[in-house]
Amino acid sequence: MAKIGREKGKKLDRKSYRLTLFPIMADKSEKNEFNVPGKYYVDSQCIGCALCSSTAEGLFDMSDTGMAYVKKQPTNDAENALCKEALESCPVQAIGDDGE
Repeated sequence: MAKIGREKGKKLDRKSYRLTLFPIMADKSEKNEFNVPGKYYVDSQCIGCALCSSTAEGLFDMSDTGMAYVKKQPTNDAENALCKEALESCPVQAIGDDGE
């Protein structure tokens, strides 16, 4: 049975096991065309899982192409909290908040 990440005769040290993870963040320059203008947006990293549209119903929706988008920007604290929850829940961090 082959051992992944280990060459024959070589021992692995602690550094060999360490993974460097880079944060994936929504990219303002990659906003998809369906977003309404405003603070929140969905970028091209979206995988179409629809978690945001079920978390913040009425604020996010799914396009015919299977990509989520911001349908309506939040207008009160409750809607803003839902958008923030969707942003934090996105499995690929495709939702951005540019602070505008």
